[in-house]
Amino acid sequence: MKIERFEDIEGWQEARVLARMVYGVSDKGQFARDFPLRRQIEDAAASVMANIAEGFDAGSDAEFVRFLGYARRSASEVQSHLYIALDRGYVTEEEFEPIYQKATRAKKLINGFVRYLRKSQTQTTRPETTRPTTTRPPDQFFDNFQEVRYNPG
Repeated sequence: MKIERFEDIEGWQEARVLARMVYGVSDKGQFARDFPLRRQIEDAAASVMANIAEGFDAGSDAEFVRFLGYARRSASEVQSHLYIALDRGYVTEEEFEPIYQKATRAKKLINGFVRYLRKSQTQTTRPETTRPTTTRPPDQFFDNFQEVRYNPG
């Protein structure tokens, strides 16, 4: 599968689901009234998606890898803020776990894509300032994790 738009990137698709999940729990109860924490976790979740999209149009694989690093760190930030929400009683263990795992899945997909881009950089002599349309990397670059089909519903 050829990646022609950032929306085609599996890591971005997972990040979108992650953002939906975060916004779903942060809109409820006491969490909705803890404005600083709510803003932090929502911003971090949105940042995962945004950095993948921004990196896609960065112009080079090296620049794309840099933005993917930001996206990965934002997913870790979501996980850290999620612990605060758990400790404050804003989310239950049952709400915490799937969101935490979704962030982990997004990070793994991002890591796999970074490895693919770095490998493609070392196997080519193309100038770093141009980035051709990327094709989907082989599954081995995703650490042999099960593929999750994106369902926007």
